[in-house]
Amino acid sequence: MALRLPITQLSAPGKFNHHCTKTSYNIHSALSWRRTLSPDSLISSSVSSLISPSSTTGKSYGVTCTSAQTTSAGAVNLGPGTPVRPTSILVVGATGTLGRQVVRRALDEGYDVRCLVRPRPAPADFLRDWGATVVNADLSKPETIPATLVGIHTVIDCATGRPEEPIKKVDWEGKVALIQCAKAMGIQKYVFFSIHNCDKHPEVPLMEIKYCTEKFLQDSGLTHITIRLCGFMQGLIGQYAVPILEEKSVWGTDAPTRIAYMDTQDIARLTFIALRNEQINGKLLTFSGPRAWTTQEVITLCERLAGSDANVTTVPVSVLRLTRQLTRFFEWTNDVADRLAFSEVLTSDIVFSVPMSETYKLLGVDAKDIVTLEKYLQDYFTNILKKLKDLKAQSKQTDIYF
Repeated sequence: MALRLPITQLSAPGKFNHHCTKTSYNIHSALSWRRTLSPDSLISSSVSSLISPSSTTGKSYGVTCTSAQTTSAGAVNLGPGTPVRPTSILVVGATGTLGRQVVRRALDEGYDVRCLVRPRPAPADFLRDWGATVVNADLSKPETIPATLVGIHTVIDCATGRPEEPIKKVDWEGKVALIQCAKAMGIQKYVFFSIHNCDKHPEVPLMEIKYCTEKFLQDSGLTHITIRLCGFMQGLIGQYAVPILEEKSVWGTDAPTRIAYMDTQDIARLTFIALRNEQINGKLLTFSGPRAWTTQEVITLCERLAGSDANVTTVPVSVLRLTRQLTRFFEWTNDVADRLAFSEVLTSDIVFSVPMSETYKLLGVDAKDIVTLEKYLQDYFTNILKKLKDLKAQSKQTDIYF
Protein backbone atom coordinates (compact mmCIF):
# COMPACT_ATOMS: atom_id res chain seq x y z
CA MET A 1 0.00 0.00 0.00
CA ALA A 2 1.47 3.33 -1.01
CA LEU A 3 1.76 6.06 1.61
CA ARG A 4 1.36 9.77 1.00
CA LEU A 5 4.32 11.86 2.14
CA PRO A 6 3.91 15.50 3.14
CA ILE A 7 5.56 18.23 1.12
CA THR A 8 9.24 18.48 2.05
CA GLN A 9 12.24 20.57 1.18
CA LEU A 10 13.96 19.49 -2.03
CA SER A 11 17.57 20.10 -2.90
CA ALA A 12 18.70 22.98 -5.03
CA PRO A 13 18.71 22.29 -8.75
CA GLY A 14 22.01 21.31 -10.31
CA LYS A 15 23.30 22.50 -13.63
CA PHE A 16 23.58 20.60 -16.87
CA ASN A 17 25.43 21.51 -20.01
CA HIS A 18 23.90 21.84 -23.47
CA HIS A 19 23.28 18.09 -23.71
CA CYS A 20 22.02 17.74 -20.14
CA THR A 21 25.18 16.19 -18.66
CA LYS A 22 25.41 17.04 -14.99
CA THR A 23 28.43 19.18 -14.20
CA SER A 24 27.85 20.92 -10.86
CA TYR A 25 25.31 21.95 -8.24
CA ASN A 26 24.36 25.55 -7.58
CA ILE A 27 21.10 26.96 -6.28
CA HIS A 28 21.32 29.82 -8.79
CA SER A 29 22.18 27.59 -11.76
CA ALA A 30 19.06 26.80 -13.75
CA LEU A 31 17.58 26.65 -17.18
CA SER A 32 18.28 29.97 -18.86
CA TRP A 33 14.62 30.32 -19.75
CA ARG A 34 13.27 29.75 -16.23
CA ARG A 35 11.46 32.76 -14.84
CA THR A 36 12.20 34.10 -11.39
CA LEU A 37 9.50 33.04 -8.95
CA SER A 38 8.77 34.87 -5.75
CA PRO A 39 8.18 32.59 -2.75
CA ASP A 40 5.37 34.93 -1.77
CA SER A 41 3.45 33.86 -4.87
CA LEU A 42 3.38 30.22 -3.81
CA ILE A 43 1.00 28.41 -1.55
CA SER A 44 3.43 27.95 1.37
CA SER A 45 7.09 28.13 2.29
CA SER A 46 7.44 24.38 1.75
CA VAL A 47 5.95 24.64 -1.72
CA SER A 48 8.08 27.66 -2.52
CA SER A 49 11.13 25.46 -2.07
CA LEU A 50 10.03 23.41 -5.07
CA ILE A 51 11.09 26.12 -7.51
CA SER A 52 14.38 27.90 -6.99
CA PRO A 53 14.92 31.43 -8.33
CA SER A 54 17.19 31.93 -11.28
CA SER A 55 18.62 35.06 -12.77
CA THR A 56 20.79 33.43 -15.41
CA THR A 57 20.47 34.32 -19.04
CA GLY A 58 21.39 32.13 -21.97
CA LYS A 59 21.38 31.76 -25.70
CA SER A 60 18.61 33.03 -27.92
CA TYR A 61 17.46 29.45 -28.04
CA GLY A 62 18.56 26.20 -26.44
CA VAL A 63 18.42 25.30 -22.81
CA THR A 64 20.61 24.53 -19.85
CA CYS A 65 19.10 21.65 -17.94
CA THR A 66 18.82 21.44 -14.19
CA SER A 67 19.13 18.50 -11.86
CA ALA A 68 16.35 17.30 -9.58
CA GLN A 69 18.43 15.29 -7.14
CA THR A 70 17.35 15.37 -3.54
CA THR A 71 19.58 15.97 -0.55
CA SER A 72 20.37 13.32 2.02
CA ALA A 73 17.63 11.04 3.28
CA GLY A 74 17.50 13.05 6.48
CA ALA A 75 15.91 15.94 4.56
CA VAL A 76 12.91 13.85 3.62
CA ASN A 77 10.04 13.32 6.02
CA LEU A 78 9.33 9.60 5.97
CA GLY A 79 6.51 9.71 8.49
CA PRO A 80 3.33 7.71 7.89
CA GLY A 81 0.68 9.26 5.70
CA THR A 82 -2.74 8.47 4.31
CA PRO A 83 -2.92 5.23 2.26
CA VAL A 84 -3.38 5.86 -1.46
CA ARG A 85 -5.07 3.41 -3.82
CA PRO A 86 -2.81 2.25 -6.70
CA THR A 87 -5.72 2.85 -9.06
CA SER A 88 -5.81 6.61 -8.35
CA ILE A 89 -4.25 8.53 -11.24
CA LEU A 90 -3.94 12.15 -12.27
CA VAL A 91 -3.95 12.86 -16.01
CA VAL A 92 -2.29 16.18 -16.85
CA GLY A 93 -3.31 17.62 -20.22
CA ALA A 94 -6.51 15.59 -20.19
CA THR A 95 -8.32 17.62 -22.86
CA GLY A 96 -5.61 17.15 -25.49
CA THR A 97 -5.46 14.72 -28.39
CA LEU A 98 -3.58 12.10 -26.39
CA GLY A 99 -4.79 13.06 -22.92
CA ARG A 100 -8.46 12.39 -23.61
CA GLN A 101 -7.66 8.91 -24.93
CA VAL A 102 -5.59 8.19 -21.82
CA VAL A 103 -8.56 9.26 -19.68
CA ARG A 104 -11.00 7.04 -21.59
CA ARG A 105 -8.69 4.05 -21.45
CA ALA A 106 -8.08 4.52 -17.74
CA LEU A 107 -11.79 4.70 -16.98
CA ASP A 108 -12.47 1.63 -19.13
CA GLU A 109 -9.84 -0.29 -17.16
CA GLY A 110 -11.32 0.69 -13.80
CA TYR A 111 -8.96 3.42 -12.65
CA ASP A 112 -10.09 6.34 -10.49
CA VAL A 113 -9.26 9.22 -12.81
CA ARG A 114 -8.66 12.82 -11.84
CA CYS A 115 -7.99 15.31 -14.64
CA LEU A 116 -5.89 18.43 -14.21
CA VAL A 117 -7.43 21.06 -16.47
CA ARG A 118 -6.69 24.74 -16.76
CA PRO A 119 -9.60 27.07 -15.94
CA ARG A 120 -11.36 27.81 -19.21
CA PRO A 121 -14.54 29.53 -20.47
CA ALA A 122 -15.83 26.23 -21.89
CA PRO A 123 -15.64 23.63 -19.08
CA ALA A 124 -14.37 20.14 -19.89
CA ASP A 125 -17.79 18.62 -19.23
CA PHE A 126 -17.12 15.65 -21.50
CA LEU A 127 -14.52 14.38 -19.01
CA ARG A 128 -17.08 14.50 -16.19
CA ASP A 129 -19.65 12.81 -18.43
CA TRP A 130 -17.21 9.95 -18.93
CA GLY A 131 -16.87 9.55 -15.15
CA ALA A 132 -13.63 11.41 -14.40
CA THR A 133 -13.12 14.03 -11.70
CA VAL A 134 -11.97 17.41 -13.02
CA VAL A 135 -9.78 19.77 -10.98
CA ASN A 136 -8.69 23.21 -12.10
CA ALA A 137 -4.99 24.06 -11.96
CA ASP A 138 -2.33 25.64 -14.14
CA LEU A 139 1.22 24.35 -14.53
CA SER A 140 2.40 27.91 -15.07
CA LYS A 141 1.14 28.71 -11.54
CA PRO A 142 3.03 26.32 -9.23
CA GLU A 143 0.93 27.22 -6.21
CA THR A 144 -2.08 25.51 -7.86
CA ILE A 145 -0.35 22.14 -8.32
CA PRO A 146 -0.02 20.50 -4.85
CA ALA A 147 -3.75 20.28 -4.14
CA THR A 148 -4.30 18.28 -7.34
CA LEU A 149 -1.84 15.59 -6.19
CA VAL A 150 -3.47 14.80 -2.84
CA GLY A 151 -4.60 11.15 -2.81
CA ILE A 152 -2.92 10.38 -6.15
CA HIS A 153 -0.73 7.32 -6.78
CA THR A 154 0.33 7.87 -10.42
CA VAL A 155 0.72 10.96 -12.58
CA ILE A 156 0.39 10.60 -16.37
CA ASP A 157 1.76 13.73 -17.99
CA CYS A 158 0.29 14.40 -21.44
CA ALA A 159 0.45 18.18 -21.23
CA THR A 160 2.08 20.60 -23.64
CA GLY A 161 1.81 24.34 -24.07
CA ARG A 162 -0.77 25.98 -26.28
CA PRO A 163 0.43 27.34 -29.66
CA GLU A 164 0.01 30.93 -28.50
CA GLU A 165 2.17 30.39 -25.39
CA PRO A 166 5.95 30.62 -25.06
CA ILE A 167 7.29 27.07 -25.25
CA LYS A 168 9.16 27.44 -21.96
CA LYS A 169 6.09 28.40 -19.93
CA VAL A 170 4.43 24.98 -19.64
CA ASP A 171 6.88 22.55 -21.22
CA TRP A 172 9.79 23.49 -18.99
CA GLU A 173 8.81 25.71 -16.06
CA GLY A 174 5.50 23.95 -15.54
CA LYS A 175 6.98 20.46 -15.84
CA VAL A 176 9.79 21.25 -13.39
CA ALA A 177 7.19 22.46 -10.88
CA LEU A 178 5.00 19.40 -11.43
CA ILE A 179 7.86 16.90 -11.10
CA GLN A 180 9.19 18.54 -7.96
CA CYS A 181 5.72 18.68 -6.38
CA ALA A 182 5.19 15.01 -7.29
CA LYS A 183 8.47 14.07 -5.62
CA ALA A 184 7.74 16.13 -2.51
CA MET A 185 4.26 14.66 -2.12
CA GLY A 186 5.31 11.04 -2.51
CA ILE A 187 3.77 10.24 -5.90
CA GLN A 188 4.53 6.58 -6.57
CA LYS A 189 4.91 6.65 -10.35
CA TYR A 190 5.24 9.29 -13.06
CA VAL A 191 4.64 8.71 -16.78
CA PHE A 192 6.09 11.31 -19.12
CA PHE A 193 5.44 11.57 -22.86
CA SER A 194 8.34 12.91 -24.89
CA ILE A 195 9.32 13.20 -28.57
CA HIS A 196 11.31 10.66 -30.56
CA ASN A 197 14.79 11.89 -31.50
CA CYS A 198 14.54 14.81 -29.07
CA ASP A 199 18.13 14.14 -28.04
CA LYS A 200 19.31 14.64 -31.62
CA HIS A 201 17.94 18.16 -32.13
CA PRO A 202 19.22 20.60 -29.48
CA GLU A 203 18.61 23.41 -32.01
CA VAL A 204 14.84 22.90 -31.67
CA PRO A 205 13.66 24.44 -28.36
CA LEU A 206 10.72 22.11 -27.73
CA MET A 207 12.74 18.99 -28.49
CA GLU A 208 15.64 20.07 -26.29
CA ILE A 209 13.21 20.91 -23.49
CA LYS A 210 11.67 17.45 -23.80
CA TYR A 211 15.11 15.85 -23.59
CA CYS A 212 16.07 17.97 -20.60
CA THR A 213 12.78 17.13 -18.89
CA GLU A 214 13.55 13.44 -19.40
CA LYS A 215 16.86 13.96 -17.61
CA PHE A 216 15.28 16.08 -14.89
CA LEU A 217 12.68 13.37 -14.23
CA GLN A 218 15.33 10.65 -14.22
CA ASP A 219 17.41 12.59 -11.71
CA SER A 220 14.41 13.35 -9.47
CA GLY A 221 14.37 9.88 -7.93
CA LEU A 222 10.72 9.34 -8.86
CA THR A 223 9.73 5.92 -10.15
CA HIS A 224 8.96 6.80 -13.74
CA ILE A 225 8.43 5.68 -17.32
CA THR A 226 9.37 7.89 -20.24
CA ILE A 227 7.60 7.26 -23.55
CA ARG A 228 8.81 8.93 -26.71
CA LEU A 229 6.26 9.35 -29.50
CA CYS A 230 6.66 9.86 -33.25
CA GLY A 231 3.33 11.34 -34.34
CA PHE A 232 -0.45 11.10 -33.91
CA MET A 233 -2.76 9.81 -36.65
CA GLN A 234 -5.50 12.06 -35.27
CA GLY A 235 -3.51 15.14 -36.26
CA LEU A 236 -3.71 14.18 -39.93
CA ILE A 237 -7.50 14.57 -40.02
CA GLY A 238 -7.53 18.34 -39.65
CA GLN A 239 -4.33 18.80 -41.59
CA TYR A 240 -5.15 16.74 -44.68
CA ALA A 241 -8.42 14.78 -44.61
CA VAL A 242 -10.85 17.62 -43.83
CA PRO A 243 -9.34 20.15 -46.30
CA ILE A 244 -9.51 17.55 -49.09
CA LEU A 245 -13.17 16.80 -48.36
CA GLU A 246 -13.96 20.53 -48.23
CA GLU A 247 -11.96 21.17 -51.40
CA LYS A 248 -9.69 23.60 -49.58
CA SER A 249 -5.94 24.02 -49.84
CA VAL A 250 -3.77 21.37 -48.25
CA TRP A 251 -0.48 22.74 -46.98
CA GLY A 252 2.60 20.58 -47.19
CA THR A 253 6.36 20.77 -47.57
CA ASP A 254 8.89 19.30 -49.94
CA ALA A 255 10.71 17.66 -47.04
CA PRO A 256 11.68 13.97 -47.25
CA THR A 257 11.08 13.42 -43.53
CA ARG A 258 9.18 10.22 -42.76
CA ILE A 259 6.99 9.82 -39.68
CA ALA A 260 5.50 6.60 -38.28
CA TYR A 261 2.16 7.93 -37.04
CA MET A 262 0.31 6.02 -34.32
CA ASP A 263 -3.33 5.99 -33.22
CA THR A 264 -3.60 7.68 -29.82
CA GLN A 265 -5.95 4.90 -28.70
CA ASP A 266 -3.12 2.41 -29.24
CA ILE A 267 -0.71 4.72 -27.41
CA ALA A 268 -3.08 4.86 -24.43
CA ARG A 269 -3.56 1.09 -24.42
CA LEU A 270 0.19 0.37 -24.52
CA THR A 271 0.79 2.99 -21.83
CA PHE A 272 -1.38 1.19 -19.31
CA ILE A 273 0.18 -2.15 -20.17
CA ALA A 274 3.57 -0.58 -19.43
CA LEU A 275 2.23 1.05 -16.27
CA ARG A 276 1.26 -2.31 -14.79
CA ASN A 277 4.62 -3.91 -15.64
CA GLU A 278 7.04 -3.24 -12.78
CA GLN A 279 9.97 -4.38 -14.93
CA ILE A 280 9.50 -1.31 -17.12
CA ASN A 281 9.96 1.19 -14.27
CA GLY A 282 12.76 3.60 -15.09
CA LYS A 283 12.88 2.61 -18.76
CA LEU A 284 12.73 4.75 -21.87
CA LEU A 285 10.26 3.39 -24.43
CA THR A 286 9.52 4.64 -27.93
CA PHE A 287 6.11 4.01 -29.50
CA SER A 288 6.08 4.03 -33.28
CA GLY A 289 3.45 3.24 -35.90
CA PRO A 290 3.76 0.27 -38.30
CA ARG A 291 5.14 2.38 -41.18
CA ALA A 292 6.81 5.76 -41.71
CA TRP A 293 5.16 8.14 -44.20
CA THR A 294 6.23 11.27 -46.05
CA THR A 295 3.83 14.20 -46.32
CA GLN A 296 3.20 13.49 -49.99
CA GLU A 297 2.43 9.83 -49.30
CA VAL A 298 -0.16 10.82 -46.67
CA ILE A 299 -1.79 13.28 -49.08
CA THR A 300 -1.89 10.65 -51.84
CA LEU A 301 -3.53 8.16 -49.47
CA CYS A 302 -6.16 10.73 -48.44
CA GLU A 303 -6.88 11.56 -52.10
CA ARG A 304 -7.43 7.90 -52.92
CA LEU A 305 -9.75 7.31 -49.96
CA ALA A 306 -11.69 10.56 -50.51
CA GLY A 307 -12.05 9.93 -54.23
CA SER A 308 -10.91 13.45 -55.10
CA ASP A 309 -7.70 15.32 -55.77
CA ALA A 310 -6.19 17.66 -53.23
CA ASN A 311 -5.42 21.30 -53.87
CA VAL A 312 -1.86 21.09 -52.55
CA THR A 313 0.14 24.19 -51.70
CA THR A 314 3.76 23.21 -51.16
CA VAL A 315 5.89 25.37 -48.92
CA PRO A 316 9.62 24.79 -49.46
CA VAL A 317 11.50 24.04 -46.27
CA SER A 318 13.98 26.76 -47.24
CA VAL A 319 11.19 29.33 -46.91
CA LEU A 320 10.37 28.09 -43.40
CA ARG A 321 14.01 28.37 -42.42
CA LEU A 322 14.26 31.91 -43.81
CA THR A 323 11.06 32.91 -41.98
CA ARG A 324 12.49 31.55 -38.76
CA GLN A 325 15.67 33.58 -39.18
CA LEU A 326 13.68 36.76 -39.84
CA THR A 327 11.44 36.28 -36.79
CA ARG A 328 14.54 35.95 -34.63
CA PHE A 329 15.24 39.66 -35.14
CA PHE A 330 12.24 40.70 -33.03
CA GLU A 331 11.60 39.79 -29.40
CA TRP A 332 7.84 39.68 -29.92
CA THR A 333 8.19 37.04 -32.66
CA ASN A 334 10.66 34.81 -30.81
CA ASP A 335 7.93 32.31 -29.92
CA VAL A 336 7.01 31.99 -33.59
CA ALA A 337 10.66 31.40 -34.41
CA ASP A 338 10.88 28.69 -31.75
CA ARG A 339 8.02 26.78 -33.34
CA LEU A 340 9.42 27.26 -36.84
CA ALA A 341 12.58 25.59 -35.55
CA PHE A 342 11.00 22.30 -36.61
CA SER A 343 12.08 23.25 -40.14
CA GLU A 344 15.53 22.12 -39.00
CA VAL A 345 14.08 18.68 -38.29
CA LEU A 346 12.39 18.55 -41.70
CA THR A 347 15.72 19.01 -43.45
CA SER A 348 17.54 16.44 -41.34
CA ASP A 349 16.36 13.33 -43.24
CA ILE A 350 15.86 11.61 -39.87
CA VAL A 351 13.12 8.99 -39.95
CA PHE A 352 10.72 9.29 -37.01
CA SER A 353 10.29 5.57 -36.58
CA VAL A 354 11.83 2.70 -34.63
CA PRO A 355 11.55 -1.10 -34.82
CA MET A 356 8.85 -2.14 -32.39
CA SER A 357 9.36 -5.92 -32.19
CA GLU A 358 11.27 -5.80 -28.88
CA THR A 359 8.78 -3.35 -27.37
CA TYR A 360 5.85 -5.52 -28.40
CA LYS A 361 7.60 -8.53 -26.85
CA LEU A 362 8.27 -6.61 -23.62
CA LEU A 363 4.64 -5.50 -23.39
CA GLY A 364 3.16 -8.79 -24.58
CA VAL A 365 1.42 -7.09 -27.52
CA ASP A 366 0.70 -8.55 -30.97
CA ALA A 367 1.80 -6.23 -33.79
CA LYS A 368 -1.36 -7.17 -35.69
CA ASP A 369 -3.42 -5.37 -33.03
CA ILE A 370 -1.80 -2.01 -33.83
CA VAL A 371 -3.88 0.12 -36.19
CA THR A 372 -2.22 1.05 -39.47
CA LEU A 373 -2.59 4.48 -41.01
CA GLU A 374 -4.38 2.98 -44.00
CA LYS A 375 -6.98 1.36 -41.73
CA TYR A 376 -7.37 4.47 -39.58
CA LEU A 377 -7.95 6.82 -42.52
CA GLN A 378 -10.11 4.29 -44.34
CA ASP A 379 -12.43 4.06 -41.35
CA TYR A 380 -12.55 7.85 -41.10
CA PHE A 381 -13.35 8.45 -44.76
CA THR A 382 -15.86 5.57 -44.87
CA ASN A 383 -17.76 6.99 -41.89
CA ILE A 384 -17.63 10.62 -42.98
CA LEU A 385 -18.57 9.90 -46.59
CA LYS A 386 -21.51 7.78 -45.41
CA LYS A 387 -22.70 10.64 -43.20
CA LEU A 388 -22.36 13.11 -46.06
CA LYS A 389 -24.32 10.75 -48.32
CA ASP A 390 -27.07 10.39 -45.71
CA LEU A 391 -27.26 14.17 -45.25
CA LYS A 392 -27.50 14.63 -49.00
CA ALA A 393 -30.30 12.05 -49.21
CA GLN A 394 -32.21 13.77 -46.37
CA SER A 395 -31.79 17.09 -48.15
CA LYS A 396 -33.33 15.68 -51.35
CA GLN A 397 -36.25 14.22 -49.41
CA THR A 398 -36.88 17.59 -47.79
CA ASP A 399 -36.81 19.31 -51.15
CA ILE A 400 -39.39 16.87 -52.53
CA TYR A 401 -41.63 17.22 -49.50
CA PHE A 402 -41.77 21.01 -49.69
